[in-house]
Amino acid sequence: MNLRKGLSLMLFLAAFAICEAQEMPIQYTLGENYSDRYKFSTVLSISAGSAEKTVLIRTYYGGMPLRPKGHFIELYDADMNLERDYNYKYAGEHMVDGFVRNGQLYLLELKYDWNKEAYDYIVHQSPLHEFNFTERTLLSVPSKEVLNPLAANKYHRNFKNGFSTSTFFNDERTAFAITVHHRQGKEEKYTIYLFGTDLKKHLSYDFSGQIAEKNYAFENIEISKDLKTIYLMGKAYFKKRRFDAKERRFQYELVRLDNNGHRIQEFADTGRFPEALKPLLVDGQLTAVGFYADRKDRRYNGLVYYKLDAQNLDIQSKKYNLFSNQFMLDKFGREVDAEIKNLIFKDVHITPNKDILFSAEEYFVTTGTDISEGHTRKVQNYHYNDIVCAKLDANGNMVWARNINKNEVTRGDESYASYSAFGKDGEMYFFINSGEHPQTLGKNRIVFKQGYSKNPNMFVIRLNGQGEMDYRKLIDDKEVRLPIMVSRPLIDKTANQLLFYAKRGSKKQLIKVRFGGATKISEGK
Repeated sequence: MNLRKGLSLMLFLAAFAICEAQEMPIQYTLGENYSDRYKFSTVLSISAGSAEKTVLIRTYYGGMPLRPKGHFIELYDADMNLERDYNYKYAGEHMVDGFVRNGQLYLLELKYDWNKEAYDYIVHQSPLHEFNFTERTLLSVPSKEVLNPLAANKYHRNFKNGFSTSTFFNDERTAFAITVHHRQGKEEKYTIYLFGTDLKKHLSYDFSGQIAEKNYAFENIEISKDLKTIYLMGKAYFKKRRFDAKERRFQYELVRLDNNGHRIQEFADTGRFPEALKPLLVDGQLTAVGFYADRKDRRYNGLVYYKLDAQNLDIQSKKYNLFSNQFMLDKFGREVDAEIKNLIFKDVHITPNKDILFSAEEYFVTTGTDISEGHTRKVQNYHYNDIVCAKLDANGNMVWARNINKNEVTRGDESYASYSAFGKDGEMYFFINSGEHPQTLGKNRIVFKQGYSKNPNMFVIRLNGQGEMDYRKLIDDKEVRLPIMVSRPLIDKTANQLLFYAKRGSKKQLIKVRFGGATKISEGK
């Protein structure tokens, strides 16, 4: 029996060696390694400027304890040469995002105005050719100041906070929605706004009448190309119902808004509990994809697909696809009724024949202790584990589902953890950081472990149209000695390329990954 297991493992490793020997249509180019004056910083945004330029905005920190001190802006040309930079010495209260439109750079900030007793969304604007920032107020909402006004938690929302707001950009970064939930006197107000990235307001909708029975925590959006209709998907938490201890207190709902009113579609089939749903609007056809559980403790059982009428949200068809035996073998090494939960939707790719390729990540937070500063304090550990990828045909039937075993945990900048995905020609590519070699598990399985380390390596994993998996180490630590922000690339689907930023301490570098041609193998391979 042991001999049989040994032979099986040898054949498995030999198969992966063959996969690694196959060429992938990927090549990469390294930018110059630059010195950097700000040792402690995080990326706020990375955007495409005009004439193939890249605009990177970082928040830098100083003092003890570390606090935001300002924003450093870098402009790179098409060859990843740093053309110029600018230090915008403004830290901001709650800097939400940054983007580029028509040669202008915009920084979106949420700020409390004590004189007006209101929260303001403020836009800091400057032309790229000559930095000169001006400010304008995009939106103002009267409210008392609260401790944490941004509703950013992936699982729970504090609806008793008094003021809670979120911002959602569409995938194309052409528009964004702002939701505001707050108290006005004795009444609760919920308002939804839609802006184009030209800062024109296309929609302002009072949703307050719908929150008497439920609190809404939206997670994903879709916006029509004419910016006149917005679809918001998320959890609707029941306010007045009684629940058992293990019973979930919400249901997923899709809300459609335009200037004529709103419609709501509930996803509440008896014995089926949808999770992590995302709306997709392709050529005027509206669908929603995600996961489902057949019990209330949020253990996922498979994939769900809905086809809806884009106007009235009526469900025209639906498919529940149980996880395949191959998926269970990938994840657990056997076919079992095991726990699959905490999946966060990440990426979607629509093929020319309207098949849907989408991926999600197993994400959760745990609490630990830290004694590094001489005293014990509670800290939060952010876990970015397995990748789930699935292919549905145009009618919502599952073609295949695969699980990529991954294990990462961080307390710091999450840009170095998680992954980025790119869909091309019916195939999905995943870029992750990992240790020198994936770890072999039992039952002919491997796992990619802790990418943000002293030996940063970027791997690419490919799933072809049939769900067959291979991988290779694309870049190793002998060529790029800086950890790569693998989950924060600038993705250019028109040019079939991704631009990654690498940084540690006082050094920084750009890496361009382009599809077309064979993989360039790093010297350490």
